[in-house]
Amino acid sequence: MTKAPDAATPARRFGSPRSASVLKVEDVRVTAPDLARRAVLEKTRGRIVLAGLFFALLYGAVDLRLVWVTVVNPKLPKPVEFAAARPVQPPAPPKPPAPIAPAAAAPIDAPHARRAMITDRNGEVLALSLPTASVIADPRVILDPADAAHKLKSVLPQIDEAATAARLADRSKKFAYVERQVSPRDELAINHLGIPGIDFQHSEKRRYPLGRLAAQVLGGVDVDSHGIAGIERQFDERLTNDSTPLRLSIDVRAEAVVREELLAAMKEFQAEGAAGIIMDVRTGEVVAMVSLPDFDINDPRDATPEARRNRAVGSVYEPGSTFKLQTVSMALDSGTVHIWNGFDATNPIKIGRFSINDFEGKHRWLAVPEIIAYSSNIGAARMAEATGTAVQRAWMAKMGMTQRTGIELPEAAATLFPPVSNWKEAATLTIGFGHGIAVTPLHVVAGTAAISNGGVRLRPTLLAQSSDDLRASGTRVMQQNTSDVVRKLMRLVVTDGYGKAAEVPGYFVGGKTGTAEKVTGHGYNKKSNVAAFMSVFPMNAPRYAVYMMLDAPHANAATHGYATAGWVAAPAAGRVISRVAPMLGLLPETDPQAGITQASLNIPMQPGRPAGAIATPPPAQPAPMTPTLHDLRHNASYVPALSGALHAGQ
Repeated sequence: MTKAPDAATPARRFGSPRSASVLKVEDVRVTAPDLARRAVLEKTRGRIVLAGLFFALLYGAVDLRLVWVTVVNPKLPKPVEFAAARPVQPPAPPKPPAPIAPAAAAPIDAPHARRAMITDRNGEVLALSLPTASVIADPRVILDPADAAHKLKSVLPQIDEAATAARLADRSKKFAYVERQVSPRDELAINHLGIPGIDFQHSEKRRYPLGRLAAQVLGGVDVDSHGIAGIERQFDERLTNDSTPLRLSIDVRAEAVVREELLAAMKEFQAEGAAGIIMDVRTGEVVAMVSLPDFDINDPRDATPEARRNRAVGSVYEPGSTFKLQTVSMALDSGTVHIWNGFDATNPIKIGRFSINDFEGKHRWLAVPEIIAYSSNIGAARMAEATGTAVQRAWMAKMGMTQRTGIELPEAAATLFPPVSNWKEAATLTIGFGHGIAVTPLHVVAGTAAISNGGVRLRPTLLAQSSDDLRASGTRVMQQNTSDVVRKLMRLVVTDGYGKAAEVPGYFVGGKTGTAEKVTGHGYNKKSNVAAFMSVFPMNAPRYAVYMMLDAPHANAATHGYATAGWVAAPAAGRVISRVAPMLGLLPETDPQAGITQASLNIPMQPGRPAGAIATPPPAQPAPMTPTLHDLRHNASYVPALSGALHAGQ
């Protein structure tokens, strides 16, 4: 068999040199199928090249677009989006607008109008609205309601899976809420689930950065951002239609101090509740308003009715001896009583089977300063008797004690007082020392502010006032010289009376203690008191009124068994003043100026009687009296004040 020559082997002629060798050439035969296969491969290769060119152009265009929008011409957030993402602090405080003066409504095509912020007097944010979304569904589009509900449960563990599945299965409806106000993170996670028929409705969520602070004052909103209580409800229309921050008179620093001291006092004396107020006596601005117990306004679902209640304006109490400041102001301002007059407090006042007694009474004649310093119920009742029922009724009305305070809170309560037909001798005597009438703590503060600021009654307000608004709406209710005398009496209570625990060196604190037994459905509870201390400082130039009240405090060893205001409320007021005064720009006076200022406030316990002056004014009414059966009915508001040996004068 002849071997076929190898095509790769060079061939040469016999006898020729090796350099003359040449490659062998052979004919190769290509069949038709091979040609067809090669044609297909060429065609495929062409298509791949074209596809590669197309994708190269596509990705090149994307790269060019990215370079354009991120480097050459970056896209900035829209102004509205930027404002929503990072709210700015308000500018210099504007003049407060009219209480509820709606601005122009937001454009209809606006995605969602932001509810205006609420700030304190210094611009600290108390309430603001953040963008949020609600998960909604179109049940007609949901393919598998049970599966959709299960997937949503994985992102929103708080929802009820069975109830959600039932809502998603109701194809008679084209709209259903799945969950309200979800976070942006949850919104993104739900988007990734890719459930057909699930969408989002963008809205806002109200947030309160300070939590419990001023919770009852702010009140809160519902799930649709409509105010339901407090400032949010009172100014609901204003906050909805005007984006300008609403600036309150509250100072969060003072608010925090009052709350802290009230909490400490509540814990120490195991009280059921407490209330505290600081008011600027020159403007009527409420700088702090605290009610305890309170709640976290960001999570109000577990708040009890007691925690929601604003005791400072929404609850009425018999004011007790703090009201003696009203009685002495009324008596002095009417001219019926003079500072040198005295009243017989030797024996209790008998009214039928009831009696009016003093707490640690002196059992002698008492001059007017002594009646206030020692908080004599008998002396205050005699002083009211000398002034007369008609004058007392008119004074209470003039001082705002027979109407609501006018504060910008819908929870502000009405007072309780005897009708004219029942406002007789027994009512006059008991109201004289703060019983038989029930008012809110804010009534006491506003009335004391008028007494101490020179005699001008101001409407309490929670809106910050500008310098142009100072005392603009005030009404003169008493003479300046009467105010000057009563301020000295208030100072006497702290230097020589039952209010010594409230003294703060250099601030010339003045005030009045008040302890009243709590009224129940069956008269008075002799084992439960409302103990309050009403103070103003500095008495030489009054600026702020401070009210501290404990509801049903209990005595302890430190108070020697007493749960009266001088022991439980006055110390808390002193601590508040010492901490808050520097925050509010008031520094204590030091010697020798402090000694000079104190000398100007001194008043003797028994002032000398000018020659020819009457020592004791004659009673304006006949001495009481056996009350009628009608007077002693349980629904007569003043009757419980006569039950038993009456209340602690402190």
